[in-house]
Amino acid sequence: MDKVNQIFSSLPEWSVALVVIISLFILMLIMKKFILLRVSKITARTSFFYDKLVVKVMSFPLTLCLLALTITLAEHTLQYFDIETEFKFFHATAQLLIVAALVLFIDGFLTGTVGHYADKTATLKNSSSIVQGITRAIILGLGLLIILGTMGIAITPIIASLGITSLAVALALQPTLTNFFSGVQLVIDKPIRVGDFIELDSGEQGFVEKIGWRTTWIRMLPNNFIIIPNSVLSQSKIINYYYPEKQLSVPVEVGVHYDSDLEHVERVTLEVARNILKTHKWGVPDYQTFVIFHTFDNSSINFTVMLRAKEYFNRFFIKSEFIKALHQRFKEENITIPYPIRAINYQQENPQSTVDDKSV
Repeated sequence: MDKVNQIFSSLPEWSVALVVIISLFILMLIMKKFILLRVSKITARTSFFYDKLVVKVMSFPLTLCLLALTITLAEHTLQYFDIETEFKFFHATAQLLIVAALVLFIDGFLTGTVGHYADKTATLKNSSSIVQGITRAIILGLGLLIILGTMGIAITPIIASLGITSLAVALALQPTLTNFFSGVQLVIDKPIRVGDFIELDSGEQGFVEKIGWRTTWIRMLPNNFIIIPNSVLSQSKIINYYYPEKQLSVPVEVGVHYDSDLEHVERVTLEVARNILKTHKWGVPDYQTFVIFHTFDNSSINFTVMLRAKEYFNRFFIKSEFIKALHQRFKEENITIPYPIRAINYQQENPQSTVDDKSV
């Protein structure tokens, strides 16, 4: 023990104070990690969300708070060892760390809340990135102003200059701001939503993957993306195949011979259509299918059968199965689907040979 005292007495007072301060900070970090680990195990067994979120986002802000506490303790330690220094620096640094910890905690909490409810609310799901970005910008901006005020810097001239600066930035970033507000308009009006299958007026089709700050990402069927500026998308004509619902009608055109019994054709066709809708996994079994005869064509009487699919892509499979089943049933019922017939008038096409034949 005497040797330890001799070692410490031989060291400069500032080094002893530094060892004490660092040891306190390391000890508090170990206690923080142990406490958060225990608390996270407790919150993992609950059904609440916010307790888990608080534990998740408070780790780094709590470290900043412990650092501020360490700086405060360092001030008292230096006073204890009669080491002269500028204590105003310690006060200002501790305050800055506390403000920064509070700003980061609020930012993480609000961002995590938006992300949690994004899958539960259609508006947040379509605009989670925009809402998170706006929230983070507001929180960090206010936090920066508070930090500057804490440092003794007058923020009134800064706020006044921000108005002029924002005008200049708005003029310089007009295309970007146009896309941003167009994205906000898409989120509010909701002509498209994340996950919808849409078709653009240029003919491209795909799933809406993300509505971002500046662009909207659409995943096409070949698994590549169309990235469209929001301003262009907001002014385009869009077909949304998932709005107001995913189910859609599937018309199928059929033609039968003129000698067919149309009542019999209608009855057989409805039986096949109802059976397909009930047995096929993508059919809508309670849909009241119907048949409409509409055209006396060149070689057939044409009619339309209306089916119903659960969503856009299913219509191809429903239509294929129906055509195969109807073709087989028409064979069994001796209902003829006629080939196109074209008559060639040789006399009209070759009048000279007609005159020669008559003269003979």
